[in-house]
Amino acid sequence: MSLKMNLFVLADDTDLEVRKNVCKALVMLLEVKVDKLMPHMNAIIQFMIIRTQDEDETVALEACEFWLVLADQDICYEVLKAHVNNLIPVLVRCMKYSELDIILLKGDVEEDQNVPDREEDIRPRFHRSSRMHGTEPKSDDQMNEDDESDADKDDDSVSEWNLRKCSAAGLDVLSNVFHDEILQVLLPILKETLFHQNWEVKESGILVLGAIAEGCYQGLTGHLNQLVPFLIQCLGDKKPLVRSIACWTLSRYAHWVVQQPAESYLKPLLGELLKKILDSNKRVQEAACSAFATLEEEAGVELVAYLPQILDCLAKNLLILYDAVGTLADSVGSHLNKPDFIEKLMPPLIEKWNSLRDEDKNLFPLLECLSSVATALQTGFIPYCEPVYRRCLALVKQTLEQCELHNQQPEQHECPDKDFMVVALDLLSGLAEGMGTLMTPLIASSEILPLLYQSMKDVVAEVRQSSFALLGDLTKACFENIKPAL
Repeated sequence: MSLKMNLFVLADDTDLEVRKNVCKALVMLLEVKVDKLMPHMNAIIQFMIIRTQDEDETVALEACEFWLVLADQDICYEVLKAHVNNLIPVLVRCMKYSELDIILLKGDVEEDQNVPDREEDIRPRFHRSSRMHGTEPKSDDQMNEDDESDADKDDDSVSEWNLRKCSAAGLDVLSNVFHDEILQVLLPILKETLFHQNWEVKESGILVLGAIAEGCYQGLTGHLNQLVPFLIQCLGDKKPLVRSIACWTLSRYAHWVVQQPAESYLKPLLGELLKKILDSNKRVQEAACSAFATLEEEAGVELVAYLPQILDCLAKNLLILYDAVGTLADSVGSHLNKPDFIEKLMPPLIEKWNSLRDEDKNLFPLLECLSSVATALQTGFIPYCEPVYRRCLALVKQTLEQCELHNQQPEQHECPDKDFMVVALDLLSGLAEGMGTLMTPLIASSEILPLLYQSMKDVVAEVRQSSFALLGDLTKACFENIKPAL
């Protein structure tokens, strides 16, 4: 009997490990031998729809992986079109939080803003590095690859890949195969779930709406004039998980929002997101910051009219808003270089800068934020330039010295965290781009070039990338200072 026939015999075995491994084997075969499965594809799809609903979540998860792999196959549309009406409702049901998910996410905790940050909360995100170093910002597809699913990106608190995430990712990729065709199935489901009394069901409906934002965009545009105000209203829901997913889903439609009359959509969305940035729940704060950053990128200079309102909000809680401030600076550029704006923005940033020790990892997001701010403020950053420049050089030098000690005596000296050096180099790039030739005396009176030469030879790619980017920015800003070292 062939392997395929053995798998089919075992498909309905009562042992969950057997069922799970049958699903796993079929997924693997689909990836490498799809032609061998074609004669049985109709039966396999029906089987996988059943197993995606398996009472054991580990079996259901293995089966759900099938839809992600199938969506990448050229045959997906043809073989699945007869089953999509049965599959889509199954995926939607699987996108609802389980009781365990809610416990792990502390979904019933309304306020947690005073809970200390975890170390991973303050790791650098390097949004500026990708912009400055020639790599394109990540597309939704790239985010899917990195984070397993952009369609459930807000689930970082639950690190494991689970059925909810897999189902959301599956719906996302299938919506990019079938596009508006699946709306005939989804719209009645959305009508029921979005207004459901059970908050977990409502939350899953909002997630569905976000997951199909790209694939079904054209078919949804006629409904967005009602859906977007509804989602903005959901930002005020009493459940933090509803508020956070509403932030994310709104960010998926930011492109549509900025194309509409600002008074009707951009202004109310901006106002509510700014409130959620100061939410009493950390998860909502993070989701709102991320959504706000996306909105900033889409709106660009359209935000200039709202700068006083934005800066008033951001200055109230800068610790969690470095990314939003940095993206704002990237988006509005030199429009930020006005005395009243600088007076609102810089004092709390510099106060935080002065309060942090060199080894404090809270420096990561602050340095990254300041790199964008320095570029945007240009000459407006002059009062802060020298102390920031000197400290960045000190961070680079300190890290290089620690590396040398570690290389010489690894058993006595730990390898330093080179993220300090990366963010410091990026901030120096921001200074060079923003200040231009005004950097000349600082370069002339410091050891930046020998330090830069050392960092350009580092074994870590991110360090070398930031080093070469800084060399390029310094060359553009102050070529005469750099020329002797070339």
